[in-house]
Amino acid sequence: MTDLPIGPPVDTTPARRPGPVVLQGCYGRLEKLATHHAEALWRAVKGHDHIWTYMSAYGPFVDGKAFADWVAGRVPLEDPYSYAVINPSGEVVGIATLMEIRPAARSVEVGHIVYSPALQRTSLGTEAQYLLARYAFEVLGNRRYEWKCDALNAPSRRAALRYGFIFEGMLRQHMIAKGRNRDTAYFSMLDSEWPARKAAFERWLAPGNFDARGKQKISLSALNGGPAH
Repeated sequence: MTDLPIGPPVDTTPARRPGPVVLQGCYGRLEKLATHHAEALWRAVKGHDHIWTYMSAYGPFVDGKAFADWVAGRVPLEDPYSYAVINPSGEVVGIATLMEIRPAARSVEVGHIVYSPALQRTSLGTEAQYLLARYAFEVLGNRRYEWKCDALNAPSRRAALRYGFIFEGMLRQHMIAKGRNRDTAYFSMLDSEWPARKAAFERWLAPGNFDARGKQKISLSALNGGPAH
């Protein structure tokens, strides 16, 4: 033994890897991405090239076939592990993945998030993040949940804070993305923080938080200790 400081002991049981589960919520569901999702998802994202701006290696796509080929290439991947976001009408309106999967460290990232305009700024858009976080912590057994984005992607940075992630810092000149420099902003949520974040999500998602016009009564940012907006 030495007198040098060391970290507290940690349960070293590896986290489970993501699987083909259905994550059912009140406003929709997530299920494993499949090739048959491509056609409907293309209808949702077609003509909205701006949603691909900060994707580091793909998009926008020239046509439905190119998009379907991309989806087909994602389906068999174990990391990132992709989920389709499906609204109550059964329409596929987005994709989110669990990635950078490190079972020994009990750490995973949510990323490669593709939200069509039909999903953006909706209750389902927020609920999808809640369902994935709950799955990552409570079922898979992770202790760290990450969010990373291009430092110039202001909406993604605001979303991370709104969902309750903590900003950790910036990796300068982290990568070259589509021929351009990318600095990467790092955010995280820990298992010790999850109970409070879960409570905030559930309070925001509750039907009683919305008036007759669907307007929120209290913002998720406010529930997570940030500014109300």
